[in-house]
Amino acid sequence: MLRSTAVFSAMTLLSRVAGYVRDALQAHLFGTSAAVSAFVIAYRIPNYLRRIFAEGSFSSAFVPVLSELQGKGDERALQDFVDHVAGALLAAVVLVTGLGVLLAPWIARLFLLFAGEHNEGLVPLTAEMLRITFPYLTFISMTALAGAVLNTFRHFGLPALTPVLHNLAVIAAMVLLARWFEVPEKALAWGVVAAGAMQLAVLWPAMARLGVRPRLRFGMRHPGVRRVARLMLPTIFSSSVAQVNLLVGTVFASLLVAEAQSWLYYSDRLTELPLGLFGVAVGTVILPQLSRHHADADTGGYSKALDWGLRIVLLVGLPAALGLALLAEPLTATLFLHGEFSPRDTAMVGYALVAMSAGIPTFMLSKVLLPAFYARQDTRTPMRAAVRTVIANVALTVAIVTPLWWWRVPYAHAGIAAATAIAGVLNAWLLWRALRREGVYVAQPGWGRWMLRILAALAVMTLAVLAVRHQVGAWAALDWKARVAWLLAAVGAGAGAYGATLVALGLRPRHLRH
Repeated sequence: MLRSTAVFSAMTLLSRVAGYVRDALQAHLFGTSAAVSAFVIAYRIPNYLRRIFAEGSFSSAFVPVLSELQGKGDERALQDFVDHVAGALLAAVVLVTGLGVLLAPWIARLFLLFAGEHNEGLVPLTAEMLRITFPYLTFISMTALAGAVLNTFRHFGLPALTPVLHNLAVIAAMVLLARWFEVPEKALAWGVVAAGAMQLAVLWPAMARLGVRPRLRFGMRHPGVRRVARLMLPTIFSSSVAQVNLLVGTVFASLLVAEAQSWLYYSDRLTELPLGLFGVAVGTVILPQLSRHHADADTGGYSKALDWGLRIVLLVGLPAALGLALLAEPLTATLFLHGEFSPRDTAMVGYALVAMSAGIPTFMLSKVLLPAFYARQDTRTPMRAAVRTVIANVALTVAIVTPLWWWRVPYAHAGIAAATAIAGVLNAWLLWRALRREGVYVAQPGWGRWMLRILAALAVMTLAVLAVRHQVGAWAALDWKARVAWLLAAVGAGAGAYGATLVALGLRPRHLRH
């Protein structure tokens, strides 16, 4: 599992580098304009649905059943199952895509429900971009099916690498198409659609090399389709609770200045780096493994695998969250402060990033805890936790943002990020408590020593990072080369101090292996 996680993370790192180039170019060309906010909404909605029909709810229900069939060795039954699920998934996403295109004006109005005069003009532009971006859902959902099949067969590299194509397509659209539009930001929407088509063109043929070539069959009464649908429905909330909370934040951000959508978007993109590199990587790798342990009735192996996943994400997630919080403004300034992206934008993204960072470790824990339920084909328990989490997020957003909005606090959008982070803590705690109560997860020996090592290393890391920051002062006043040099120095000092402290306290590579 460690080797598979390393492969997945390495491929994801390439995607994140390409993603940074995309975001930096977007910030340089368009800044945080109202049209960028329209694109953020138009992209976020099909992207949320992607979590349902793609790697979220669908994969969580599909992979355990596929792993069970693979373990039985019945190739004909496996092929028949994949054929019918592929046909059913395509029919569902084409229907949803068509409805999304038709209802785009009403959807845009819903997510700009509280729009005032300052961003009223966003509604028609958002609707227009929604019509462009919605077909992305069809492409990326079928891509996710191919990726789930490859992951089940322990081929993690290519599915993790294809998001690079997404970023390259959007970059190409900005460079080649933007100048041809009256609203240049529309190029972003067209790039998203092209990205989905490119990823599908790469992953779909890869299944044939495994001997699995889906032939689309549209029998909705097929037992495998009905089983996946039955498992999938409760996971719609549970596997995409972070996206639901982001959508809640999107609605509340319409209360604020038009740039608030963009500030939250850039902070979210930065928090996605550790989540994608490690949280999603461990969760993706561990789901087939847990499914096999459950199918073999190997409760000891199941618990040990889950324990390994929890330890690994805390080892990485805690310093990632602390590092982002300590270097929020320097990181934002170094990556985005140029062109149309202003010093004010830098400060506002930094506020949101600090608030969101608090939730990163628990977001990552949830990525590991959810597969523990899905591997056992228990989708109802995570659903109940997700419903409570979303209700808490709405209540927290209202409680935090309303007074900030009322008093015209300029960083009120950070309250939305803070509410999302707190809700993430609640979600992870509810999932962990349920596993413990059911006796499914038994903590392995050594947790006390593990956490003491991490906490001591975090303390030393904080001192090292602050020592470098103290030497710089106002980060925005530096030129670009100086920002890069000092940021590398701060990150290097923090990472070096964290790693050296862990080694000094006795952590060795063997402790990272399952």
